Order: sequence, then structure tokens, then C-alpha cells
Amino acid sequence: MEENLKKERGSEKGMERRRRVMVRGEVQDVGFRLFLYENASAMDISEFYARNIPEGVEVLVGGPDAEKFVAFVRDARFERGEIREVMAEEYTGKIMPIERFAQNFMLSQMSKFVSVGLDMLKTQREMLENQRKMLENQHKMLENQDKMLENQCKMLEKQDLMLEKQDKMLEKQDKMLEKQDLMLEKQDETVREIRALRQDLKAYIEERFAKIEREIAEIKSKLGML
Repeated sequence: MEENLKKERGSEKGMERRRRVMVRGEVQDVGFRLFLYENASAMDISEFYARNIPEGVEVLVGGPDAEKFVAFVRDARFERGEIREVMAEEYTGKIMPIERFAQNFMLSQMSKFVSVGLDMLKTQREMLENQRKMLENQHKMLENQDKMLENQCKMLEKQDLMLEKQDKMLEKQDKMLEKQDLMLEKQDETVREIRALRQDLKAYIEERFAKIEREIAEIKSKLGML
């Protein structure tokens, strides 16, 4: 009987040493569970489990200093987050050994790191792909600019040829105008020569008529007709 009572009392004490602690506040993704684990390990807590829940963080602890750990959580000052409320109650279920939690926690954190690393690699690949596309677009733009410059050069060459042709045409026009000027000068000289010839001819004719009239007058005089 006494041995059975001792076993029952020991069992009751074991149950009393297991607690479920609910911590509400800004305590997720800020290293709060690692903070709790480190302090539980320092207090020689033998059973420990912590997980994120919608309200905050749920902690299960078991061991001789379970109550001490609960008191620590109530008075804890966590700089990277904010603890708004701590509630504790008895827990009669099983709790994994703290060493196993540590292993699982480290594995989960490593898995997160790997996932984050993969996401970062994916992001880097996407960034590199975007950069590659940007470089391709820049290359195409440069090619288009080169083509535009080539076209502009060809247009300028055509314009130069047109200007050269225009210059040649102007030169020809100048030569034609010079020829026209020479022709006009020759025409003026010819007109002057014709006018001079007409005056000479007129004087000659007048002189001839005058001579003829004098000869007629002499003939009349000799014939006694005057």
C-alpha cells in the first residue's frame, strides 16, 4: 500500500512538473522559440517543445524546474519581439526530450535556410534572366541605332550627290548665261555695225543722188535747157 501511494504521489509530482504555456504577442519569426529553448536548456529542463500557433507560441515543458521556467517566461524581456500575455496550465500529455526538440528545431531551421537559399537562387536566376533580356534588348536597340545611322549616312550621301548635281547644273546655267551674255554682246555689236552700215549707206546714197543731180544740171545747162 505504501509503495503504491509513493508511486501515485511520484506520478502526481511528474504531472505537476509538466506545463503548457501560451505566449501571445509579436513572437513569431523573431527567434523567440530559440530564445526559449536556450533558457530551458540552461535550467536543465528535460522535456521541451515549442511551436508557432495563430495566437503566438505554444510551449510544453517538463522537468523539476518547469515552474521556474514558467516564471521566467512571465518575466522575460525579449528585445526582438513583444510579449503581451503569458498563460500557463497543467499538461498531462507526452513531451519530447529537449535534445530531440533541439535536433528537430535545427533541422527545421536548416530546411528554412535551404528554402530561403533556393528562393534567393531562384530570384538571382530571374534577375540574371531579366538582365540577359535587358542586354538583348539593349543590343537590339544598338543594332537599330546602327541601322538608323547607316540610313542617315546613306541619306546624307544622297543629299551630297544631289547637291553636287545641283552645283553642276548651276555651273551649266552659269555657263549658259555667260554664253547668252556673249551672244547679246555680239548681237549689240551686230546692231551697232548694221546701224553704222546703214548710216554709211545713206550718206553714200545721198552723195550719189547729189552727184547725179549735179551731173543732170550740167547736162541741162549744156543743152540750154536751163
